[in-house]
Amino acid sequence: MSKYVWITGATSGIGQATAREFALHGFNLVLSARRTDRLEAMKEELTSRHGVMVITRAFDIRDQAQCAAAMEGIDVPIDILVNNAGLARGLDFIHEGDLEHWEQMIDTNVKGLLFMTRLISPGMVARKSGHIINLCSTAGKEVYPKGNVYCATKFAVDALTKSIRADLYTHGIRVSQVAPGHVEETEFARVRFDWDTRKASIYEDFNPLTSRDVAEAIYFIASRPPHVNVQDILMMGTQQAGSMMVDRSGRKYDASSEDTQS
Repeated sequence: MSKYVWITGATSGIGQATAREFALHGFNLVLSARRTDRLEAMKEELTSRHGVMVITRAFDIRDQAQCAAAMEGIDVPIDILVNNAGLARGLDFIHEGDLEHWEQMIDTNVKGLLFMTRLISPGMVARKSGHIINLCSTAGKEVYPKGNVYCATKFAVDALTKSIRADLYTHGIRVSQVAPGHVEETEFARVRFDWDTRKASIYEDFNPLTSRDVAEAIYFIASRPPHVNVQDILMMGTQQAGSMMVDRSGRKYDASSEDTQS
């Protein structure tokens, strides 16, 4: 019987690439996001291309009641939970920050991760097996100007990954995270800047990671033998050395085919 992987934020960017990566390797999927039409399109694509089972759930991960309702009717064990859903809103000095943006980031990046982990981890504990993989960020390793609340939420993800692992390792459950730097072909920058395409055009003069690069790292973690837990992967494009260190002297690598999968 193929394992089931639950991926949050599965209809774009890293989440979408991760769904494709696991389906490519024969895993069954539970995909969740807010947009029903995109979820159904992903289900059609992955079932027809790879013959895997795909369950979809459309809900707002910030809402605890909606998270709980999404579990109804899920009668398969969730072997791997990928807490991918997350976002950044705004890029402002702390004294100019938008309170609504702060709440959205905290509710999505921290509370959403906690809601899903609380709902799914008891089944893993009962079975004495499972794997939780969280999406962190370089922003969870080092801060940068105007990153304030977003960085705080990702530092929280880093701390939660470590503390959840400390809580669950005696039950045979692996807890890991991937912390990527800049990633191209996601909605991250567009959402951060309220779909202002000019402000969101931040990747034109260097090669960042692709969504598939990150998805492959997530799959690598999940595919290790049961006695191995890769706890943390910090990854950036070759032209990035840190949150504030990016070589913007031009795109130097051909990554044009990175996000296409057979």
